[in-house]
Amino acid sequence: MPLVEHLRELRNRLAKGLLGIVVVTIVAAFFYKEIIEFFTDPVLKSVGCASSFAELAKQKDGTCARIVLNGLLTPFTLALKVSLMAGVVLSSPVWLYQLWAFVAPGLHKHEKKYSLAFVGAGFPLFLAGGFFAYKTLPTMARVLLEFSPADLDNQLPLDELLDLITRMVVVFGLSFELPLLLVMLNFGGVITGKRMLGWWRGMIMGITVFAALATPSTDPLTMMALAGPIWVLYFVATAIALLNDRRKAQLAAAGPADDEASELDLTPEDIGEIEPVSSGRSLPAQASPDRDRVNGYDDIT
Repeated sequence: MPLVEHLRELRNRLAKGLLGIVVVTIVAAFFYKEIIEFFTDPVLKSVGCASSFAELAKQKDGTCARIVLNGLLTPFTLALKVSLMAGVVLSSPVWLYQLWAFVAPGLHKHEKKYSLAFVGAGFPLFLAGGFFAYKTLPTMARVLLEFSPADLDNQLPLDELLDLITRMVVVFGLSFELPLLLVMLNFGGVITGKRMLGWWRGMIMGITVFAALATPSTDPLTMMALAGPIWVLYFVATAIALLNDRRKAQLAAAGPADDEASELDLTPEDIGEIEPVSSGRSLPAQASPDRDRVNGYDDIT
């Protein structure tokens, strides 16, 4: 297609994706309180609080967290932010399909296969990382609230709590994509499985330091909950890269397939010195004008 047609198709794809986000956001706005409670209830229950938006009972040791809202416009902006976040996440099949439909016509058959495989593996990995974050947040909250002085409630602004939960889910989800990125680089020929295997000591140390920085709590349980699965996924990615390198070596040793052309050797070769024609040598005899001619041309012509 010409450039104008590509721009028109891009406009239509973006419009459909935005329409899907708007529709899901409007639907999610009717359930934004349930969405908030879904994320905040595990945190409150982990520190011994009874419910989300009521007067909360204290634990026996006096530690409890109470969710508060600061400001007159905060409830409205919070509802808008939660609805929009839910709209973007829940409508992801719509806008991801529109993105794929725009890119797919320019890909080869094998590129489409690899793209679908990586997207199909990347989405579950991100969900797994988000699930780990959701499960470790209560433990993290309980450890952090233990630093509060006795007989004092810890008031948690709801917008800050949701920002923390969102940040943790995104960080955990993206960290689970690291092995997939390494596999993509290996399939692209950038790094080899042998090199990835040689990095294992540095990768374990780097993943551990990243987990310690990414988790706000100081307890080792939360840190290991993030670092442990990434260690396992890194070694799984290394094994896949080694198998892929072995497959490439076998294909290279087997040579080209029956329907593939072999590579041409274009290396120049030395043909030696050309012997000059001596003045005493006569040139080959030329055909006479009237001999060995067919339709006015000799056989050499």
